[in-house]
Amino acid sequence: MKNTEKNIEAKRLEQVAKILKTIAHPVKLEVLELLGKHEPLSVSSICESINTDCEISMMSHHLAKMKDNGILVSTKDGKQVYYSIADRKLLKIFNCMDNCDLL
Repeated sequence: MKNTEKNIEAKRLEQVAKILKTIAHPVKLEVLELLGKHEPLSVSSICESINTDCEISMMSHHLAKMKDNGILVSTKDGKQVYYSIADRKLLKIFNCMDNCDLL
């Protein structure tokens, strides 16, 4: 493998690791599943729809972290902020988890 190919592969793996690190939390995964089915959604709508206890401030923190790392995008409508998945290819991770023999 040439050095340029190694560099490209290293950068790809670094990006994948960053994504996995960002979403590696049960609430974040639940939010991604929810947004995969219904988007865009506001913070309050997300809190009302998930199965775990939800505080608006903690959910806002989770959403901001995912947005800062390129997982989500947001749009504003007045005071309301709506979130969507930046790249729907990310949802393939749920297929991988469903088909994994480790779980």
